[in-house]
Amino acid sequence: MTPTGVGIIGPGAWASVSHIPVIAASPAFELRAVSTSRRSSAEAAAAKHGVPGYDDHRRLLADPRVDVVVVAVQVAQHFELISAALEAGKMVYSEWPLANGLAEAERLAELARQAGVRTVVGLQGRYAPEVEHAADLVRDGYVGEVLGTTLVGSGMVWGGEVASHSQAYWFDNANGATPLTSATLHALDPLHFVLGEFDTVAANLVVGRKEATVTEDGSRIPVTVPDQVALIGTLTSGAAASVFYRGGASRGDNLRWEINGTDGDLVLTAAWGNMQVAQLALAGGRGADTTATTIDVPTSYSDGIPTGLAQTPAGSVARLYAQLARDLADGTHTVPDFEHALSRHRLIDAVERASATGVAQSLK
Repeated sequence: MTPTGVGIIGPGAWASVSHIPVIAASPAFELRAVSTSRRSSAEAAAAKHGVPGYDDHRRLLADPRVDVVVVAVQVAQHFELISAALEAGKMVYSEWPLANGLAEAERLAELARQAGVRTVVGLQGRYAPEVEHAADLVRDGYVGEVLGTTLVGSGMVWGGEVASHSQAYWFDNANGATPLTSATLHALDPLHFVLGEFDTVAANLVVGRKEATVTEDGSRIPVTVPDQVALIGTLTSGAAASVFYRGGASRGDNLRWEINGTDGDLVLTAAWGNMQVAQLALAGGRGADTTATTIDVPTSYSDGIPTGLAQTPAGSVARLYAQLARDLADGTHTVPDFEHALSRHRLIDAVERASATGVAQSLK
C-alpha cells in the first residue's frame, strides 16, 4: 500500500519526539515535507529529516506529495494555518487544542465540513493501553455500577518558573494554552472515553500564582491563566465526577485517577501529570480485596506499536496514527476529529461559564 504523505508545520520540540519518529516507524505514513517560519530553521529541519523544508506554509500546502498536514505550532497560530490547509483540500491533523476559543473551533469545524476532508485532533490519551484496558474492565463489570470518579493531576508547566521568554505565552490566558484547555482536557478526554460525558458541570477557576520567573534572565512575568482548575459534576450515567488540576508539579501525586463502583475500584497513576504522554500504571481491587493491586495490561493493547516507541511520550501518538491508518484503509471514522474537538471546546466554554457565574452548566 502506498504510504500516506505527511507534511508537518512546526517540526519542533514536540513533533520531533512524537510525530516524526512515529511516522518513520509506520509503513502506512511517510514524511514528505516540513515547514517553519524562518529560512534557517526550515533548512536545518530539511537537512535533519531528509525532506523538503519550506519557510512558507503555503508552499508545503501546494506540495502534491503531501496528503495530510500536521499542525504542531502554538495554538494562537492554528486558525490561520488550519484554515489554509482545509482550503487547499488537505487532510489535517491538528494538535490539541484545535483553536483559541470556541468561536474559532466552530469556524474550523464548519470549514472542515465544507471541505469534506478527513480531520484529526491530537487527543491521544484515550489510546494509552491502560486507559483502553480500564474502559474494557468497566464495560465488563469489573467495578460493578460506577458510583463516582476522582481525578487529580498536575499540569507540570504553569508553575512558579518558566525556562525562557519563548515559553512565556503559556502564562497569558489570551493565548489559549492553559491548564484548563491543555492538561485538564487531555485528561478529561480519556475520562469521558471510559465513563461517558458530563451531564452537568460546576467549576472554579482560580489564578493562584500572580507572577512567574523567567529563569533565563530572572525577570518576572504576570500570570493571567487560571492555574488551579476545580470541576465537579454528574456524568450521563448518573455517576459523580470530581476533577482537580494544578499548575506546576506536586511533591505528592502528579496523576491519580480513581473509578469507584459497587463491586470494585480501578486506579490509574503516573509520576507525570500530563496523561497524554504519561507512563500510566493500572491497579484494581474488587469483591473481598482490601487493597488495589497491579493489573497487568495484555500485550494485545499495544499490537502494531514498535517496542521502541511504546514506553515513550510518542506511544499514544503511535496508537492514534495506527488507528488512523485503519480508518483510511477501511473507510471508517473512529479517531477524534474536528467535530469531536468542537465538543471538547464546548465543554471548556461551559466550564468557564460555570466558574464565572457560579451556576452549574448543562452539557445536553
